[in-house]
Amino acid sequence: MKSKEKGTRLERELVNLLWSAGFAAVRVAGSGVSSFPCPDVIASNGKVILALEVKSRAKLPLYLSEQEVKELAMFSNLFGAKPYIALRLPRREWKFISVERLEKTAKGYVVGEDVYFTSPDLEEVAGKSFQLRL
Repeated sequence: MKSKEKGTRLERELVNLLWSAGFAAVRVAGSGVSSFPCPDVIASNGKVILALEVKSRAKLPLYLSEQEVKELAMFSNLFGAKPYIALRLPRREWKFISVERLEKTAKGYVVGEDVYFTSPDLEEVAGKSFQLRL
């Protein structure tokens, strides 16, 4: 499967999951190619607005460019949304990594195992549950 097709499929999967969790959610047309910063998916449940950059990886770490993180943060700030990297590994649930938790590298940012496994799932992002982390 081509990378673009895989990305589209994952974005649609996440949009369906968000609707099932009580969010209104849409894929953003032209994300990644627009001259304006825009996330892959925007969602809200009336309490929380999410701006999501959708990623999947076979294994960690996930590397992100400084530009894509900066654009996600800029859009979210103007839109009043919470910026997250929505990341799914094979046979795992979606995790939502806030921009503040990304680790800085020389060329951008990275999501390692420690950040991934301690990041919230959809229930927690929606405010429906809270997982105590030690």
